[in-house]
Amino acid sequence: MVRGLREAGVEKLFGYPGGAVLDICDAFAAEDSGIDFILTRHEQGAIFAADGYARATGKTGVCLATSGPGATNLITGLANAHMDSVPVVAITGQVTTRLLGTDAFQEADTFGITLPITKHNYLVASANELPQVLRQAFHIASTGRRGPVLVDIPRDVAQSLVSEPADGDDLGLPGYQPTKEGHPVMLRRAAEAVLAAEKPLIWAGGGVIATGAADEVRRLAELIGAPVMMSLMGLGTLPHGHPLSLGMLGMHGTPWANWAAKECDLLLALGVRFDDRATGRLESFAPRAALVHIDIDPAEIGKLRKPTVPVVADLSTALPALRELVAELDKGRGEAAGDGFAAATEGWRRAVATRRSETRWPQVDRQDCRLHPVEVITELGRQAGPEAVVVADVGQNQMFAAQLYPVGGPRRFLTSGGLGSMGYAVPAAMGAQAGLPERTVLAVVGDGGFQMTGNELATIADWRLPVKIVIINNGHLGMVRQWQELFFERRYMAAKISGPDFVKLAEAYGVRGLRVESSAELSAAVAATLAHPGPVVLDCVVEAEANVFPIVPPGKGSEDTIEVGSTD
Repeated sequence: MVRGLREAGVEKLFGYPGGAVLDICDAFAAEDSGIDFILTRHEQGAIFAADGYARATGKTGVCLATSGPGATNLITGLANAHMDSVPVVAITGQVTTRLLGTDAFQEADTFGITLPITKHNYLVASANELPQVLRQAFHIASTGRRGPVLVDIPRDVAQSLVSEPADGDDLGLPGYQPTKEGHPVMLRRAAEAVLAAEKPLIWAGGGVIATGAADEVRRLAELIGAPVMMSLMGLGTLPHGHPLSLGMLGMHGTPWANWAAKECDLLLALGVRFDDRATGRLESFAPRAALVHIDIDPAEIGKLRKPTVPVVADLSTALPALRELVAELDKGRGEAAGDGFAAATEGWRRAVATRRSETRWPQVDRQDCRLHPVEVITELGRQAGPEAVVVADVGQNQMFAAQLYPVGGPRRFLTSGGLGSMGYAVPAAMGAQAGLPERTVLAVVGDGGFQMTGNELATIADWRLPVKIVIINNGHLGMVRQWQELFFERRYMAAKISGPDFVKLAEAYGVRGLRVESSAELSAAVAATLAHPGPVVLDCVVEAEANVFPIVPPGKGSEDTIEVGSTD
């Protein structure tokens, strides 16, 4: 198995040992694998780290856990990777085959439990299967619509010798053939729809980042003069400051992105799944637009919104083909390809720009004289810049970061999008830093989320990973408190949360801790955080009742947006 991981190009493995995987761990010790085995402090930390590693590097993340509780502690991370289409291979130990189904010590039906939340999973019946199983697992995880694959290995299988290793390069997956090339007829229809549009809009989702198609989206957008709005998972498709970038759409999206979605006459939906937090009330989302939906997963096309033109394809191949067709069809509209579009869509771009210029942004809901989260994210962006990798946790801190951080490109904004799992940021940032040791990695996390996985400070300290952890500390579960304020008539319940002295906690782990409580201290504190060569915890004590605005209430459309100051 160790040789199989090495052949798959694995360099880092995040894990936690236990009885059912001791033979595997022993193989790492005996084999001189060349793979860094990074001992985390919890299995959830291991799989979140593997997830962050995968998102930041584009490689497949790998984690290891023992049977029973070790495997079940991976469940949240598997569901997270499944919903966000992240390539992860999770290896778990299992009780011996003769004990399966007997409620043996540390037995759980890992195969059955994980079936709905993995792209594929295996219960390995014999050691001879293992070489091919590993090759299949890495191939399935990293092709088509990416996702997690679980390999469950009974202990007696792990103790056995491979007597008949699989020969040749045949993966043995005749039924697994993801569609890469878009159908020519559908691509031509998509190009004709683009040609007919006066108000084209591109919606870039996580599929753009996963397939490495960000540059192709930019080329297409520049050719047809289409503004680009991004889902939470698609942030970084266009770099911050690009003239066609509208930022994020959705519940906490930019007002001009949501307005553009309402006014466009063509929506190019690229690698998106029409999530409710992005669309709001589906009936009012892009109501006048023809829809071209391109996605590698046919199950996503038409699942929530019937497209005018469906294209099942990998974006990395479909978009160049679409751009060529568009340019070819456009030759008659101007002196050169693209001139016709530039003229036809100029009024649309001007209208979007006008809407943007008339909108106050960012919108600060100041309650008292304390530090505001907007100031923290803005200063982080100013000093760390667009090349940093930002790993956002879940909640208000996530939305402030998504709204305001100047993300410079793909794989530089990582977050738990579909599952929305608190506690994601610290271990995921740890994994990202392990994969990108020369890059600045920032974990933006609330005081609630930090306390879920802050134990990984020990792992960060052990491996001297220079992660900069920025805690937006408002003493509350911020998004819970905000929803209770806005939608539950301020009936606060289980929203206030206590915590330790985060500076002392960091120092107890051997990590530098800093605290900032005012705007006057912020710049120097951020500079000291970024200048320190090792890991840092920066505790930013912010206004307790600062809210994220704008917000589209759940189940509503963008016309019902709550702006700052209109909470009543």
